[in-house]
Amino acid sequence: MTQHYWTRMKRVLDHIDGHLDEDLSVERLAQVAAFSKYHFHRQFSELFGISVARYVQLVRMKRASYRLAFRGASVMEVALNSGYEGPEAFARAFKQWLEQTPNDFRKQPNWTPWLQALGPITQARSQAMANDFIDGDVRIVDFSDTPVALLEHRGDPSRIGDSVRRFISWRRSAGLPPRSSATYNIFHSDPASTAAEDYRMDICAATNGSIEPNEVGVVEGLIPGGRCAVLRLTGASDDLGAGFTFLYADWLPRSGEELRDFPPFAQRVKFFPEVPENETVTDLFLPLR
Repeated sequence: MTQHYWTRMKRVLDHIDGHLDEDLSVERLAQVAAFSKYHFHRQFSELFGISVARYVQLVRMKRASYRLAFRGASVMEVALNSGYEGPEAFARAFKQWLEQTPNDFRKQPNWTPWLQALGPITQARSQAMANDFIDGDVRIVDFSDTPVALLEHRGDPSRIGDSVRRFISWRRSAGLPPRSSATYNIFHSDPASTAAEDYRMDICAATNGSIEPNEVGVVEGLIPGGRCAVLRLTGASDDLGAGFTFLYADWLPRSGEELRDFPPFAQRVKFFPEVPENETVTDLFLPLR
């Protein structure tokens, strides 16, 4: 399959992300891809394993679920912003999708069916982004010592959403919004090679202030300064695996660099759903000697 073909399909995924409140019919998306409307729906389904209409519905539901679980939006607000005339129709569609009502999901998300439902989106994005990286995308920086407020997530990666919700709640009460306090994740484990119960990831917000004792479990931490290789990902906030694979398997052996004794980490520069998912920005850091 040619790069030009992939580029046209990726343009469709980006258009969907950036125009969720607009017409996303097969005819419109075929125009975006510059394919015949009589063939485009089959091309999309064969390539990504999901119909265009179903993909669009999943992306819209994903945005709705993020607003409910992580932003505290009301069901009414999310329903109207998702194109439904009222909360009843939205609730029916949401429950059919997740087997959980929007109100219940807002209070306590059931992450397992949520992750399963979003699988086709993650898979499509991974396919569209494959082999996009070149050595020139990696830059070497001198990272400064960065004190952080840190919440450790230890256990099943599918439950990270619960830790994120707790951290967001604490962050709001501490007055450390993302616009004024950089957000980091420190990856102590690789989910592909670590037992679920042993998985560890730290959720962090940069701050020079002291951390008062709290029930959430947020403590003071430090991301140590030093040389780092940095790879910027755009539009791949959920699945960082391809970026890290490129850094470890391709860039590092060719670079002649040696790794420092600190885990890889990431800075979440632009967040979904504040920006469309294709506009999210995440910087991956490999600490170097």
